[in-house]
Amino acid sequence: MNVSLILIILLVGAFATFLAGDKLASKVALFFGLAAAGCSIVLLNHYNLGENISFINQWVVQPNISFALKADGLSMAMLLLTAVLTPIIIFSSFGNDYRNSKSFYALILFMSFAMAGTFLASDGLLYYIFWELSLIPIYFIALIWGNGDAEERKKAVVKFFIYTFAGSLFMLVAFVYLYQKAGSLLIEDLYKLNLSAKEQLWIFLAFFLAYAIKIPLIPFHTWQANVYQKAPTVGTMLLSGIMLKMGLYSVIRWQLPLAPLAAKEYMFIFIGLGIAGVIYGSIVALRQKDLKKLLAYSSLAHVGLIAAGTYTLTLDGLRGAVLQMIAHGFVVVGLFFVAEIIFRRYETRAIAEMGGIRYQTPKFTSMFLILVLASIALPSTFNFVGEFTVLYGLSQINIWFAILGGTTIILGAYYMLKMFQHAMLGETNTKIFADVTFGEGTTLVIIIAVLFFFGMYPKPIIDLITPSLQEILTQINRIN
Repeated sequence: MNVSLILIILLVGAFATFLAGDKLASKVALFFGLAAAGCSIVLLNHYNLGENISFINQWVVQPNISFALKADGLSMAMLLLTAVLTPIIIFSSFGNDYRNSKSFYALILFMSFAMAGTFLASDGLLYYIFWELSLIPIYFIALIWGNGDAEERKKAVVKFFIYTFAGSLFMLVAFVYLYQKAGSLLIEDLYKLNLSAKEQLWIFLAFFLAYAIKIPLIPFHTWQANVYQKAPTVGTMLLSGIMLKMGLYSVIRWQLPLAPLAAKEYMFIFIGLGIAGVIYGSIVALRQKDLKKLLAYSSLAHVGLIAAGTYTLTLDGLRGAVLQMIAHGFVVVGLFFVAEIIFRRYETRAIAEMGGIRYQTPKFTSMFLILVLASIALPSTFNFVGEFTVLYGLSQINIWFAILGGTTIILGAYYMLKMFQHAMLGETNTKIFADVTFGEGTTLVIIIAVLFFFGMYPKPIIDLITPSLQEILTQINRIN
C-alpha cells in the first residue's frame, strides 16, 4: 500500500462523478472524497509504523524522468489537509444547486487530485505537471459557476490563469537547467548538486516568481481579491484552503534546499516582503465592504506571515509555517462557508446589508464568533499555535520582525471583530434569517472541532512534520 492509492481514488472519483449524472454527482463526489480521506488516515498509520509508503517507478527513459511520490512527514501533513478538506468542501456545497453539477463536482475531485500530486511528487517534471494541472479545474469552476457580471468574471479568471501560468514557466526553465546539471529531476539527485552562488540566485528567483504569485505575496497579489470574490464559494475554499498552500509548501520543499546560499544571502528581503503583506493585507481588509473581499485580504495577511516564517530558515520558523498552513486551511474554509450561509439567506455579501442576525440565530452567531476568534489566533485555537511559533522563529532572526509580524494579531482582531459587529449584531434585520440546517451546522462543528483539538493538542502534527523539516534544514545548511 502506497500513496499512489490516494491519487487513484481521486482521479477515478472524478470520472465516476462525471459519469454518475447530475442527480447523483454530489453524493458520488462526497463518497470518493471520504474514501480518499479515510485512505490517507490509514496510510498515515502505516507511515507512523515505519513502513515505506512512497512510490517510485521509471516513467520516461530519455530524458530520465521518474513517476516518484515521496511520503515523509511534511508531504503527509499536506496530503491530509487536502484529503480532509475536500469532502468538507464538497459537503458544504449541498445547500446550493449547480447547473451541470456532474462537471462541477468532477472538477473539484480532479483539482484535489492535482493538488495532492503536487504535495507528493518528488520528480521535478512530475511536480510541474501536477502544479499546472491544478490550474485547469479552478479556471473552469470560477469561470462557469462564478458570481457577478460574466465579462468581469472572465477578465478576473483569465488574468489569474495567465499570471500564474507565466510565473510557472520560469520554474520550468529552472528545472530544465537543473536537469542538464544532474541528469535527473529526482529531488534527491537535485539536492546533491553543488551549484555556484550565481546559479543558486537565478534558480531561487525563478522558483520565487512561481511561488510568490501562487501564495500570493505582494506585489504579485493583484489577481487574488477579484478571483476570490468572483469564484463560487467552493472555488474560493479550494483556492484559499488548499491551493495557496502549494506555493508555501514548495518554498520549503524545493526552493530553499535547492538554493540555500541565495536564501541566506537575501533572507531579510524575503522576510520583509512577507511582513509587508501582513501589514498591507490587514490595512486593505479594514476598508472592505464586501465580506468575501475582506476575507480575501485577511488571507493575504495571514499567508504573508507564513511566508515570512518559511524564509527564517529556522526550525521554529518552518514548523510554525507548516502548522499555520494547516490551521489557516481549516479556519478560512469555515469563514468562507459562513459568508456563503449568509448569502443563501440574504443574497448579499455587502456587510452593510446584514446586521441583527444574532437575535434570529444565536447558534450560528456563536459558531461564527468562534471562527473569528480562531482567525485572530485566540489561545487554545490551532491558529494560535502556528502564529506563536512563527513569531518565535522571526524573533530568532530579529525581534523587530516578530513585532511587525505580530501586527497581524492586532489589526486582525480589529477588522474581524468590526466585521462581526456589523454583520451579526445591531438591530434585528427585517429580512428573516433561517437557522442553520443540519448539514451547515455539521460542517461548521467539524471545522471548529479540528481547530480546538489541535489548538489544545498539536503534538501529533508537530511530531509528524519535525523530522522532515530537520532533514530539509540539514540540506539548507550543507557546506557548499
